[in-house]
Amino acid sequence: MNQAAKKPETYKFFVGTQKYETDQAQLTGAQIKAYVPDVAPGTKLSLEGHGHDPDRIIADDEVVSLDEQHGGPRRFTLVPPANFG
Repeated sequence: MNQAAKKPETYKFFVGTQKYETDQAQLTGAQIKAYVPDVAPGTKLSLEGHGHDPDRIIADDEVVSLDEQHGGPRRFTLVPPANFG
């Protein structure tokens, strides 16, 4: 098989239980949220911690590596905006 016919690498990630794929090794928080339909304004993105690492909020302009050397596909959850009213 020649190099020209080589399939481009895909990077997998999850938001909730839904799996997504991209050919980009890195995405911003906003780009990841854009994969999910109907995300309410003000919704935050949380990256699941690996091992004993805590979960953490990813800013819209923060770049996240999707390389699976981190222990498998990255897993995110959506955090709805707080409603104190």
